[in-house]
Amino acid sequence: MIELEIISCGPATSLQDMGRPGWSRIGLPSAGAMDPRALRLANELVANDPGEAAIEMAFTGLAARVSGGPMHAAVAGARTRLRIAGRAHPENESFVVEAGETLEIAAMSDGVYAMLAVEGGFAIAPSMGSRSLDLRAAIGGWQGRPLRAGDVLPLRRHPAARQARAAPVPLDLDVPVRVVLGPQEDAFTERGLQTLIGRTFMASPRMSRMAYRLDGPAIERRPGVEMISEGTMPGSIQVPPDGQPLVLMADRQTVGGYPKIATVISTDLGRLAQRRPGQSIVFQMVSALEAREIACQSQLARNAVKPVGFGENGQPHIDAALLSGIGDAVVDAVDFETWEYVAAQASAHR
Repeated sequence: MIELEIISCGPATSLQDMGRPGWSRIGLPSAGAMDPRALRLANELVANDPGEAAIEMAFTGLAARVSGGPMHAAVAGARTRLRIAGRAHPENESFVVEAGETLEIAAMSDGVYAMLAVEGGFAIAPSMGSRSLDLRAAIGGWQGRPLRAGDVLPLRRHPAARQARAAPVPLDLDVPVRVVLGPQEDAFTERGLQTLIGRTFMASPRMSRMAYRLDGPAIERRPGVEMISEGTMPGSIQVPPDGQPLVLMADRQTVGGYPKIATVISTDLGRLAQRRPGQSIVFQMVSALEAREIACQSQLARNAVKPVGFGENGQPHIDAALLSGIGDAVVDAVDFETWEYVAAQASAHR
C-alpha cells in the first residue's frame, strides 16, 4: 500500500472535499474546501473526480514522506513553493514523488488556502457522505481531527495518469467580490446599504473556516430591528450590532439571528477565502438574474476545462481565463428556477 506520512504541517491542515450537503437540518454545516476552484484544479491535474478529498493547507505548508510506491500529486490554490527530494518543482504542475522521497510545501506567499491532491485519492472512509473534516462535530477528515505530524494516510491505487500542467487558479485579490442583496436588506438604512457597496473593507485577523470578520466602516441598521434565528448558508453576510460584517464560510453555524444584508455568490466565495488579513475587499452588487447568468457561464467554463499531458511547447493546456469563471455562482441551493435556467442555457450552447 502506498502511504503518505506527515512529517510537519500547520494546525489548520485537514482533509476536505466538496462538502457534506443536506445535514443542516440537524445542525451540521456543509464544511468542504474553502476554495473549491483550487480543489477542482488539483484533482483535475491528477485525473481525479473534481470533488475527490484532498489535503487543505492554510497559510502554512507541510512536509511529508511517501512509502510503498510512487505518488502522483498536484498542488493548486494559494501561491507556494514545492521541493521534491530537495529539488524545486514548479507550481500548478503535477509531479511524482518516489517511495522514500520527501515532499516539502512552503508557507503560502500569496493567498491563504492551497490543496494537495493525490491520484486516486486517499483510502479513507467517508463520514455522513463526505471525507471533509467538521472539527466541531469531530467527524470526517482523518480520525475526526486536523492532520498532525506522525499521521500516515493510505492512498488508493490508481492507473497512472500523465503528468499535467495548468495555469494557476486566479486569486484576483484586487477584483470586487459580487453579492446579491438580501434576504434582510430592509433591516438596514439606505446609508448602511451604500456603505456595504460603496466602501472598502479589510480582512480581519479574526478569520476562520467558520467566518471572516471584516474591518471597516460600520454598516448602519434600522433602529429596533429584531429577528428570529433562521438558517444560514456559505456566503451570508451577517451584520451584528457593532456594524462590522461577518461573511459566513464553509464551517459556519447553520442558524443565526443577525440580519443578513447580502450573500456572496459562490463563484466569488473562494476568491474571498484567499484574502489575507489586512487585504482590501470591495463588494459589487449584482441582481439575481445576473447571478444566474454567471452560474451558466461558470458551468460552461468548467465543462470546457479538461487538463491533458504536457504539450510539445511546454505551455499550459488550461486557460486561466476559463478558470477565473469556475464555480456554481448559486445564491440559493434550493432555488429550482436557477437550475432550470442553467440547464436551459447549457442546452442552448450545445
